[in-house]
Amino acid sequence: MTGERDKRALGALWGLFIGDALAMPVHWYYNREALLRDYGPIRTYLAPRNPHPDSILWRSQFASPGEGFDILHDQRPFWGQRGVHYHQFLRAGENTLNLQCARLLMESLRHCGQYDADDYLKRYIAFMTTPGCHRDTYVEEVHRHFFTRLASGLSPRQCGIKEKHIGGLVGIVPIIAHYRGDLPEGSVRAHEHLALTHRGPRMTTAAACVLDILQQVIAGASLRRVLEDGMRSQRSPYFGHPFQKWQGASDHDVVGRHLSTACYVEDALPAVIYLAWKYGHDPEQGVIANCHLGGDNAHRGALLGAFFGADGGVAAFPESWVAGLLEPVPDLL
Repeated sequence: MTGERDKRALGALWGLFIGDALAMPVHWYYNREALLRDYGPIRTYLAPRNPHPDSILWRSQFASPGEGFDILHDQRPFWGQRGVHYHQFLRAGENTLNLQCARLLMESLRHCGQYDADDYLKRYIAFMTTPGCHRDTYVEEVHRHFFTRLASGLSPRQCGIKEKHIGGLVGIVPIIAHYRGDLPEGSVRAHEHLALTHRGPRMTTAAACVLDILQQVIAGASLRRVLEDGMRSQRSPYFGHPFQKWQGASDHDVVGRHLSTACYVEDALPAVIYLAWKYGHDPEQGVIANCHLGGDNAHRGALLGAFFGADGGVAAFPESWVAGLLEPVPDLL
């Protein structure tokens, strides 16, 4: 790997996993005072601790849809309990479940040499239904629906549902990186992969926005120029916010009052665009700022890290963050 495009693609992949792992212990904190009280300013990878004051896992239930389709395994007893951290058994520098699924995709791409939805689905189904493959307590609704539909007799390619969560976008980044030399094919395959789990116009439009940004930046454009071009042209509805007017406001005002900190793409993706535009000159501070904003900071952080990494390569991040990931990024390039 010697080309500039390769270096940028590798940076996007490392940023994807770094941004998620750094935010993991403070994922889905909505009380920012509690976030700082429990973990202090985030500067490095930390292990999660119980109790999680904003956890709503106690309200969640999921009955196994049938023999061979259980996806909670030994985590099931923690569902329905108050104060349980969503990622309680993950270690410092470890990635959340959606990023672990992105690793599966990277392994599939490397094995097949191209995107193969059926190969990925085999890996995904085996990973989710085999006890001990991961230690994450929380399994998002999209996975629960997938396996409920699979147990009902639908084929794996028919198990996706209409979705709206930013966590679905992290899975297209490895495809963008893999097809960095064939952008039309990369776009087709990214949308094909997204539709396996996250369907609907909101996700399709959001994926098109992420594709547009990352493909341009990996090809050599500066992140700031691409974002400002998007703001001027309004080529995506996700650019339809007064980002430049917010420049003097605090991050907590922009992402908290103007934009929700929650996981829904209509606010979460514009929040990523805002942070990427504001902190493009200082990716380290941008990733840290995202952690402190709470909400779905893990999936926001994954995309934000991918944007920064595509712009500056792996060197955009502190060496301690690169070395501290519990599992190094798979060799995809």
